[in-house]
Amino acid sequence: MPRGQKSELRAREKRRQARSGTQGLTRAQAAAAEEEAASSSSPPPLGVTTQRKPGAKSRSTLKSRQRALGTTTKPAGVSPTRSYKGAKGKIEKKHSSSQAPVSAVWSRKGPLRKTASVLVQFLMHMYKKKKPVMKAHMLKIIAKKYQNRYLEILRRASFSMEVVFGVDLKEVDPTKHSYTFVSKMALPSNGTMSCGRGFPKTGLLMHLLGVILMKGNCATEENVWEFLNKMRVYAGKRHFIFGEPKKLITQDLVKLKYLEYRQVANSDPARYEFLWGPRAHAETSKMKVLEFLAKINHTVPSAFQSWYEEALKDEEERAQASGCSSVLSGSSHTESGADSALCG
Repeated sequence: MPRGQKSELRAREKRRQARSGTQGLTRAQAAAAEEEAASSSSPPPLGVTTQRKPGAKSRSTLKSRQRALGTTTKPAGVSPTRSYKGAKGKIEKKHSSSQAPVSAVWSRKGPLRKTASVLVQFLMHMYKKKKPVMKAHMLKIIAKKYQNRYLEILRRASFSMEVVFGVDLKEVDPTKHSYTFVSKMALPSNGTMSCGRGFPKTGLLMHLLGVILMKGNCATEENVWEFLNKMRVYAGKRHFIFGEPKKLITQDLVKLKYLEYRQVANSDPARYEFLWGPRAHAETSKMKVLEFLAKINHTVPSAFQSWYEEALKDEEERAQASGCSSVLSGSSHTESGADSALCG
């Protein structure tokens, strides 16, 4: 076989393997995010009430039926309500009677996952209130028989906060065991994008940036919806966390310049594709997104070799650009000082 033909075959096989790897990773990414959303971050169990009466201990009743977050829709005029009054205060939930069946993922999980789910709800409440969290507060959420598993429960809840909502829980005072929240992006209204109502959309944005990165920095609309559908997020179907997803990704995030949504060149009928927007480039990086994806897949960024090399190159370019900016800024100040001296 001629050498040129062999080279072409090798190049074609390399492209096929890269394409296969991308599809495998996006499937794993979607599956991990969907499982975490459905099992750890759905609203607390139906009928959960934690209420302290005078002279009585707090009791928590866990019903068997759950609401699978990733598949629920809300009938018009019906919305879940939740209220927390202190760490051991009253937790109220109201749901439509026409809810989705129990998630298969949830049914496989034990009481620690359920406890972590309740803890996630408490953490989200504190996040929206922009209040720090103390270990003592969280222990009051956890039943006494599971308090010796506190670190494991906290790890599960923190993982859910990061994967689903894009919010990190950081310990700020090891002696007092106090924690604060750090969002991965600076979306408006603390990530909710709706004057504090609803849930943060940062996690979904991080996933979308990951899909775009893995698709060669430009993902077709078909690629994006294929990924979102694996997370049980569908166009035209209101999602419990993300609201109306098509409007969110093609209008809201585009208007905020986190995503770019454009027509594919020369496409007829018109097809569209997504790219990172300027604010995404400013607030995060390919390496940070890759670290996010690696964490979801319980591995390290270097495990994704081709994307890791691209992320390293991006880091080098950013460092060089930052260095040039610093030099130019210093030069500008020097010139300004010289001009002032001359004027004096």
